Amino acid sequence: MAEKQSGLTAIAMAYSRAYHATHEPHKIFDDFLADALFTPEERAQTNRDWANMLQYVAPELAATNPDPMTALAWVVQLTNGPITLPRSRYAEDGLEMAIREGVRQYIILGSGLDTFAYRRPDLSDRLQIFELDHPATQAMKQERVARAGWEHPSNLHDVPVDFTKESLSSALKRSPYDPTQLSFFSWLGVSYYLPREVVFDTLREMSSNTAQGSLIVLDYLDADAFVPEKVSKRVQQMQWMAAQLGEPMKAGFDPSTLPADLEKIGVRLEENLAPTDIEARYFHGRSDRYHAVEHFHYAKAVVF
Repeated sequence: MAEKQSGLTAIAMAYSRAYHATHEPHKIFDDFLADALFTPEERAQTNRDWANMLQYVAPELAATNPDPMTALAWVVQLTNGPITLPRSRYAEDGLEMAIREGVRQYIILGSGLDTFAYRRPDLSDRLQIFELDHPATQAMKQERVARAGWEHPSNLHDVPVDFTKESLSSALKRSPYDPTQLSFFSWLGVSYYLPREVVFDTLREMSSNTAQGSLIVLDYLDADAFVPEKVSKRVQQMQWMAAQLGEPMKAGFDPSTLPADLEKIGVRLEENLAPTDIEARYFHGRSDRYHAVEHFHYAKAVVF
């Protein structure tokens, strides 16, 4: 079931990025290639399905009887959009700075339908990109890329891996990854589906298989997201839906103790954005329904 959920999540997040890039003028994150990964039939069906979801996502808005395109926009802006757009922007902004400081490898864990390598051909001679995901998800992406007619970038390395059967270090050894080079690890949309100990084990594996000064970016849920009397309605809905799909959310972290927890595994926290920080950085002044999702945090850490 986890394999199926991984593919469904990848498609949903990519579709939200595609919708934002093609329909909304004020960009949080511009994934201008994502739309090409979907057929016209898929777009039409997804538009209908998501518009119909408004009655479950926000029944008070559905009661106003919006037209289907308005309903679709509201669903994107209330659900997947405010998750995938700012965190992708956060990761790629951080990567841009890191490249200027000498990073030469970009490792994307749980890469889904990421289009960075195709959007940034200007980096082909400066940055090696490694996409790690379940073999079924990677096969699905490769099929869509081929249908879109994109040429595989020379600096992109597909690393199919089932983390229930193989470690990160073992998977990277099957690729041209160089553990002595400064690297940038992006680990988005995964930590909350894993037990706490697995999250820290994975982070420890990253830190022990890369050069000092390498960077790790991840998003995580705070511990309040798993306390019934404290969790927001929106995140509670997300948890319910994830559980229905067979991939329940499992782990939350205390932002105040995270720095000490990371120090123990050789990683120093450099930035730890709370939802209020994310709101101010990426959503301030917007007139639509985009707002930071409660309980979601972004962290950037350096390996020492």
